Amino acid sequence: MKPNRESTSRLEVRAERALCEAIAALSLAEDIHALLVDLCTPAELQALADRWSVVRMLEAGRPYRAIQADTGISVTTIGRVARCLNQGTGGYRAALDALEPTN
Repeated sequence: MKPNRESTSRLEVRAERALCEAIAALSLAEDIHALLVDLCTPAELQALADRWSVVRMLEAGRPYRAIQADTGISVTTIGRVARCLNQGTGGYRAALDALEPTN
């Protein structure tokens, strides 16, 4: 959150929920991509894509250093993704499970 922005945590939760509902309302990957391109800077979108790539590689059993060597993604980011994958809120796992039938 920007420090000069007046907001309460309740308003932030509502805004995040509204964003999640907007994404969930879209069923086509192309439409979701268009929303993300409009919503994110190129660097933000690349960071999201990098993290998702790391999730897939970690699930495949790739070591941190091999992921870093192949992608250039920092070991710090890889470690954070691994921590969220194993001890986070379950979002990565839910997405992996949702994609499992198509893998």
